[in-house]
Amino acid sequence: MDALLELMNRVLSQFQSPTLAFLIGGIVIAALGTRLSISESIYKFIVFMLLLKVGLNGGMAIREANLAEMVLPALFAVLIGIGIVLLSRVTLAMLPAVRTEDGIATGGLFGAVSGSTLAAAIVVLESEGLEYEAWAPALYPFMDIPALVVAIVLANLYLKRKDGVTGKVHIWPIVKESLQGSALSALLLGIALGLLTRPESVYESFYDPLFRGLLSILMLIMGMEAYSRIQELRRVAHWFAVYAALAPVVHGLVAFGLGYIAHVLTGFSPGGVVILAVIAASSSDISGPPTLRAGIPQANPSAYVGASTSVGTPIAIAIGIPFYIALAEIVF
Repeated sequence: MDALLELMNRVLSQFQSPTLAFLIGGIVIAALGTRLSISESIYKFIVFMLLLKVGLNGGMAIREANLAEMVLPALFAVLIGIGIVLLSRVTLAMLPAVRTEDGIATGGLFGAVSGSTLAAAIVVLESEGLEYEAWAPALYPFMDIPALVVAIVLANLYLKRKDGVTGKVHIWPIVKESLQGSALSALLLGIALGLLTRPESVYESFYDPLFRGLLSILMLIMGMEAYSRIQELRRVAHWFAVYAALAPVVHGLVAFGLGYIAHVLTGFSPGGVVILAVIAASSSDISGPPTLRAGIPQANPSAYVGASTSVGTPIAIAIGIPFYIALAEIVF
């Protein structure tokens, strides 16, 4: 009981952090009917800057790291991304009033990774002084790409069988679409520049100082977007809201457990375990939706985008990040 109370106290204390406060503030002002609006181009630019910074830091760290230490966490990231999609196929996609392709697409979006949630987690980790491997954010594509590929392949196989059509589902175009997504492209570009060049001076003088301020604006935008998507989610089966509320917790706990195994076997840091849990709890908010729209055009975006943006992402950020940090402080 004492451990549970301590966990709850630590989770509640995290709500005072600026990152979470701006997210909640965005939800509140949207609910009050604000006329404030921020263009999508500004939103995408902020995400690009944040993920480029994360990638630069990760690339510089990989340059100095023992690559053998990355193998097990990367393998777990792949398994988590695939596992989330397969789990959605036998749970959400099987529920009444849920179309199978919508359920699979939702699982794909929740198996993929939110760059903004990852950036928020990094800020909170640093403010708490919880150390993590600088290469840990580079686990992003290891989870993101397999989840999107498996979701699109599963959905297309299902639809072909349903229509009595036989034929192959080509995987490379799906991988290519994922790699060309704006969020993943920014992260991979940063990793490549950090790994192959010497960007320390521009990183320390420009990207690092701007990081927290840009993130606070992003959280405000995401809070407003979350509230606006609630009406969209109401037009589909209520099971999507239930799934979106439970998925960040279930997926994150599974990832935390696997991260703990990596900690025992390879020395994976507590902060690294938290990052693995957070990206598993997150759902893609930038590159995932257009990839799924192109790969599963029959699926209803109101179902999977609404579930992710209005429920999944706020829970992953406002509850998931403080919860997994508090859990790490107790377990490690």
